[in-house]
Amino acid sequence: MIRADWYFDFISPFSYLQYHELHRLRAVFEIRLRPILFAGLLAHWGQLGPAEIAPKRAFTYRQVRWLARRHGVPLSLPRAHPFNPLPLLRLAIHLGVSDEVVGRLFAFVWREGKIPDDRMAWEQLLRELGAEDADQAIAAEVVKQELRTNTEAAIAAGVFGVPTLAVGEMLFWGSDSTQMACDYATDPSSFLADEARIRELPVAVARKAAASRQRS
Repeated sequence: MIRADWYFDFISPFSYLQYHELHRLRAVFEIRLRPILFAGLLAHWGQLGPAEIAPKRAFTYRQVRWLARRHGVPLSLPRAHPFNPLPLLRLAIHLGVSDEVVGRLFAFVWREGKIPDDRMAWEQLLRELGAEDADQAIAAEVVKQELRTNTEAAIAAGVFGVPTLAVGEMLFWGSDSTQMACDYATDPSSFLADEARIRELPVAVARKAAASRQRS
């Protein structure tokens, strides 16, 4: 079976939506769950997040609500977004990044509409997971370093957004790329045939701001 890394952040509703389709990907891939800090990708590539562009922010929430209804995925927007996802990411790492833990943390945000700043809800979640001491544990350097390592690995692989399924050098970004990844597993030759043209496609014009960022 083909090995793949699934890079995600709990801050991303699209990560939550694709999490519900991992069973399709697992039919053809052996998947390793890798929590990363989405903000780290944005900083590296010089991008704004969807929630940092007002019209895009509104459209994103509208779209994810529609997608959830269309695919029968329960979804409630959290009481505030964006929020600080670090406690969730580090908790997942502290508890071993198991399917059970990752699914529960996604549900905490995107099904129950809660965030780590909701102190009573957070403490209840830790008790449920048997991790009452987690506030101290997730502050440990070894946990922080694993999150940094995951994020650096994602950047090195060329990951620019979440969720992304990395299959060798091939990246499948977004919750709508699930079928694309499955098709790649079935017939990679049709994708590889496109790569030469994609690599050789010239840039005819570049915005000055973008060109300046690329030189810096």
